[in-house]
Amino acid sequence: MDTLSYKTLTPNAKSVDHKWVVIDATDQVLGRLCAVIALILRGKNKPSYSPNMECGDNVIVINADKVRLTGNKWTGREYLSYTGYPGGQRTSTPEILMKKSFNKHLKAGYNPLFTKVVKGMLPKNRLGRALMGNLYVYNGANHPHEGQNPEVIDINKVK
Repeated sequence: MDTLSYKTLTPNAKSVDHKWVVIDATDQVLGRLCAVIALILRGKNKPSYSPNMECGDNVIVINADKVRLTGNKWTGREYLSYTGYPGGQRTSTPEILMKKSFNKHLKAGYNPLFTKVVKGMLPKNRLGRALMGNLYVYNGANHPHEGQNPEVIDINKVK
């Protein structure tokens, strides 16, 4: 028996292939959609997954304004943040965060609601912060990343 054929291959920075994928968020439930986005950002859908490396894909989400939440979560759910000062605890709802995404002063590709939800599903370390840089969320159907030749994927078929 040849034991060299059973080597475990671990990916390195040069061998990882970062693709660009487009996900349409029309009529998708926010939490389930973001769980799939976090899986793709992390690279867990690839056979060459390594937990300590950035081996995921770049994700472009279009039609983010058409995402849905079940029940009365648009106004009933509260997200907490803290400014660092006494009395600086702030609350916001998904409705408020979605309204902020239409602010013209925000950086293109940034959506506060998707950022809050996906960030909670990623590791809380340097790797998680680096992975958030690979997420681009747009409210309309247009995006400026056509030069990267992104492939459109159906999130219902991602395992």
